[in-house]
Amino acid sequence: MGAITDLGFTPAVGDTDLTAQQRSFLSLAHELGKTRFAPRAAQWDETASFPFPNYDDLRDAGLLALCVPRDHGGGGADYATYMMVAAEIGRFCGVTALTWNMHICSTMWTGVLADGIPMTDAERAEHARRRELHFRRVVQDGAIYAQPFSEGSAAAAGRAPFGTTARKVDGGWVVNGRKIFASLSGAADYYGILCTEDRPDHKPDPRDTLYLSVPATSEGFAISGEWNPLGMRGTVSRNLTFSEVFVPDDEQLMPRGVYYKGAQTWPAMFFTLAPTYLGIANAAYDFTVQYLRGEVPGEPPVKRRMYPTKQVAVAQMRIQLEQLKSIFLRAIREARPNPTRDERLRLYAAQYTVMEGANDLARLALRTCGGQSMMKHLPLERLYRDSRCGSLMLPWTAELVLDRMGREALYEPGEKDEA
Repeated sequence: MGAITDLGFTPAVGDTDLTAQQRSFLSLAHELGKTRFAPRAAQWDETASFPFPNYDDLRDAGLLALCVPRDHGGGGADYATYMMVAAEIGRFCGVTALTWNMHICSTMWTGVLADGIPMTDAERAEHARRRELHFRRVVQDGAIYAQPFSEGSAAAAGRAPFGTTARKVDGGWVVNGRKIFASLSGAADYYGILCTEDRPDHKPDPRDTLYLSVPATSEGFAISGEWNPLGMRGTVSRNLTFSEVFVPDDEQLMPRGVYYKGAQTWPAMFFTLAPTYLGIANAAYDFTVQYLRGEVPGEPPVKRRMYPTKQVAVAQMRIQLEQLKSIFLRAIREARPNPTRDERLRLYAAQYTVMEGANDLARLALRTCGGQSMMKHLPLERLYRDSRCGSLMLPWTAELVLDRMGREALYEPGEKDEA
């Protein structure tokens, strides 16, 4: 472990002990964020366009392969390291961090997380062979993977089977269905979709979920719809349709039935959207301090820090930010297969705290900085709009997390009320 002072800045996750690898990746993310991502952030919001230049930078820096194991040529980052680096990127450009998450999960789920999912020897061998193909695409070709969940049903929340289906045929699968809010649409080379195996004479079941990689060039694959949302505009999350799309067997990102086991084994796999919003919370606080000190580049050097109301507001923001950082750090360091109930409930609490807290911090920042902060040439109004999106994101929206927390706190596994 090493001292935080080695970095020369305080990361978005806070002043904490870090490994040498974490310091290295955080320094890289901070430099890219400060010099490349932040200066470009407004244009992705204004045009609702994908941040392709940022992905060129991520590719050149080796960050597209951050979670690819080292023996496959990647960065070998573990879960906690990824979460720290994602928060640092989110501090400078929310849409880059959020879309990068979708890509990274395709390598992290098939890599370090899959290593903790129960599999038979045959499944493990099959998975090891197939994931080598996907890792090679990322490391050698710089390929981008997307990970569309949503269908407008309860499936993305884990409460129903996915409506998108895959039918087994010789040499692969035939996929039919539709995804909505599909981030990286038009930018990804491969779309890692979750779908239900179409089994004749079997009722659709979440246990039959398949995790398949659909090449963007596949016949029968199409992107449609407009994209003009409140915030996170650069994610370009349009609709995907699959009409008799053939997908070869080797495009399976996990063996049959293993995704469902993973969702039960590794609940922290669904916490990976949160670091983007922790980064945004940091950005809102950073801007407020800079603004009140009269140090915003390009703005008149007018100090507003002497007013007691401003000082109290900044103190409240800092207190809330420290709370977000603390529970986030605890959750990512506890993340593991088969967590205890307390660890799982704390994970839910961390999700809710970060997603709701980021918007609350941005709201307080707007009120504290005043009317000037609403102007679009400054980043705060964009941070506010982006932060509002966090609690709406499946599979763990704020409402679903509250429901899950209450139920799991009050009921033992398998316990039911008598009729």
